[in-house]
Amino acid sequence: MEDQLQLFGETGVSDDNEAIRYLKESIIRGEHWYIALLEAIERWTVSEESYHDRDYRYLIDNEAFDWLLLAERLLAEVDNLVPEEEVISLLFHGKAPLELQGEEFCRLIGEAKYRAHLNYFYGITVEETLLLAVEEETRKEQRARALTENNHLSKEVYERVYGAPMAELLTKFRREKGYPKRNSMELGELKEFTYWLFKYRLNNCDKARIASDTKKALKELERQWSQKKHRMDSNGETTQA
Repeated sequence: MEDQLQLFGETGVSDDNEAIRYLKESIIRGEHWYIALLEAIERWTVSEESYHDRDYRYLIDNEAFDWLLLAERLLAEVDNLVPEEEVISLLFHGKAPLELQGEEFCRLIGEAKYRAHLNYFYGITVEETLLLAVEEETRKEQRARALTENNHLSKEVYERVYGAPMAELLTKFRREKGYPKRNSMELGELKEFTYWLFKYRLNNCDKARIASDTKKALKELERQWSQKKHRMDSNGETTQA
């Protein structure tokens, strides 16, 4: 991942003026805002920053690139130049105003960031979907056994996927990262924990189980996308994974 680290550069307090200036000037020149956004993302160099009393962490564990978080940060700089409804659709629903093939998306944001984006997709998006799929399976089994108590549902889900309860895994994660024990978890830490779980599963489960669980998650994700696509076709919208 050396090229990714070099591409993003150092962390710190920065507003990455070159990328922001490029985004603004490109939109004013008449380039579609979504294309200009992706090109500005390719030019962005800071992996995390503090801006307006908020911490932004774009690169998780030096490997997984949260491109939509960076998109949110950049679009805040040009909110008077872009259609509000299209921005909301992109940031909150993953609906892009233009449909791009993977090769074009890769070209616009750069190969290194694209590979890091794929790490985010498989390590966080797919991992979250796996947990949801197993949770639904477990819930259906409980209903079939006429069980009404769901107090231990989450515990059973994590034990099925990772072979250990969530509390134990979270403790191990925080110990490895040097994070304090807390009763709550911020979104940034949750994403990092999910990516940690993904790598934990790869390192501790047998290959057949890994392949089966990943296939299950991708199938569930495809089902969700199919439903979303059906809704979007009715509204004339597009998505960008």
